[in-house]
Amino acid sequence: MKIIILQNRTPKTIDILLRIWESSVKATHSFLCDGEIEKIKPYVPQALKNVQNLIVAENANDSIVAFLGVENRRIEMLFVAPERRGQGIGKSLINFAVNTLSADEVTVNEQNLQTVGFYKRMGFETYKRTDLDEQGNAYPLLYMRIQ
Repeated sequence: MKIIILQNRTPKTIDILLRIWESSVKATHSFLCDGEIEKIKPYVPQALKNVQNLIVAENANDSIVAFLGVENRRIEMLFVAPERRGQGIGKSLINFAVNTLSADEVTVNEQNLQTVGFYKRMGFETYKRTDLDEQGNAYPLLYMRIQ
């Protein structure tokens, strides 16, 4: 596996990342229905284009299998293709972000228990909770940082 900071965000690459995002969300965000995912999906390409640092993990065939975005030391997104989960890719991306970009904060949906547990195992602890997400929807958020 190779981890790189993506410099050239081509439409083809954004499309690959969008497919990883969608399959990952469907596999991990059981609290979202398909309609809610479809409402969010149009905003994802813009987020991928605009995030300050976009890091990808590539397999031996140079195919992207996961990505992570960091903005001002905050992990804004982390998505791993469902068939590649549990192989240490997310951990490798987090370690890269922490060690290379000094990332030390993340915001997680409280209902995404697997992800909350993952970040806790990576050394993040909750310092704040909100009842609503940034769009005002009833999806509580946990704000976590490395202690």
